Amino acid sequence: MARKSVISGAARTSHEAATHNGARLEALFASIGEGVIATDETGAITRINRTACNLLGVRRTNVIGKHFLSVVISVHDNGTPMNVFDRPIVKAFQTGKTVHARTLYQQKNGSLLPVQLTVSPIILRGRPIGAIEVFRDLTTEIENDKLKSDFISIASHQLRTPLSAINMYTSMLRDGLAGELNEQQLPYIQTILTSVERMNVLIDTLLNITRIEAGGIIINHRLVQVDNLSREMFTEFIPAAQAKSIALTADLPDTMEPIYTDTLLIREICANLLSNAIKYTPEGGSVQFTLTDTPKELEWKVSDTGYGIPENDQKHIFLKFFRAENITNKDVSGTGLGLYLIKNIAESLGGELWFESTENVGSSFHFLLPKDVKHRKESV
Repeated sequence: MARKSVISGAARTSHEAATHNGARLEALFASIGEGVIATDETGAITRINRTACNLLGVRRTNVIGKHFLSVVISVHDNGTPMNVFDRPIVKAFQTGKTVHARTLYQQKNGSLLPVQLTVSPIILRGRPIGAIEVFRDLTTEIENDKLKSDFISIASHQLRTPLSAINMYTSMLRDGLAGELNEQQLPYIQTILTSVERMNVLIDTLLNITRIEAGGIIINHRLVQVDNLSREMFTEFIPAAQAKSIALTADLPDTMEPIYTDTLLIREICANLLSNAIKYTPEGGSVQFTLTDTPKELEWKVSDTGYGIPENDQKHIFLKFFRAENITNKDVSGTGLGLYLIKNIAESLGGELWFESTENVGSSFHFLLPKDVKHRKESV
């Protein structure tokens, strides 16, 4: 009897420990600051924390056991429901891979909630037995971004008028319309004009960024002879390369069929890549500009023997205002906006922009553009 009592006591202790651990895990799950929802292999909700309930406007007792897609409604900007097969949780189940996305969730009261989410499938013996979605409210972040964009847009417009006056009157001084300047004064005038031009370029960049972020960039599709356009851009950068004794070469198709795209946006991307390659390549280096034509897509590549991008900085290179640490002490004129801008433009055209780089060896930036524009949006 004593032995049986000992066993029963051990079993009770084990059960109490398991209960305590279960309660502790449940408390941790409930207190997570972001919305968390767990499902089983059928998509039925097995757990939902307090934050998720508050964000969606639902009660825990009303959603446990219900299918995720019937509780969490995802919609497009115009309010129409998202296709089931486009839902991140469905993609996670189908692919067995973690999915990151931004979307709009419809709250219980009908309001739309912008969220950033990550869905991870739970894999056991090679098959998904459930999924966990973590999401957070982007409302404040979006509002702050809009305030910043509005400020940049207003400030940029207001700077136009005084800059135009500075440019006009400085040009008049340079041309002797207010009296002849001596040789010592002329370089100062030229420095002012160069700085005004740099400021105008910065304003243009800021305005383009605010338009992109506000969905105001219009894509003007028309037939473009991109081989001729590429040759024109290459020619434009020859003087800048020669000024630094940089060997600028090109490998461009002799002739090719025109495609529907936007001339100004293509020019913006390629000009930025060529300008950066020349700017961040030391004297005596080389830069190559390549255009490859395939049946379904075009690929521009700009390769250089420049400073390269440190490995730790590479994941940040397309972020707004970011500049790699190894070039900030070599060039103080950069803003960290160019690559952010052209990556957004490339994606708005339905294309991709990426790079390979090794510090102190060089970089290669690639811009891939599909030729099929039938399903592409007319504005972004």
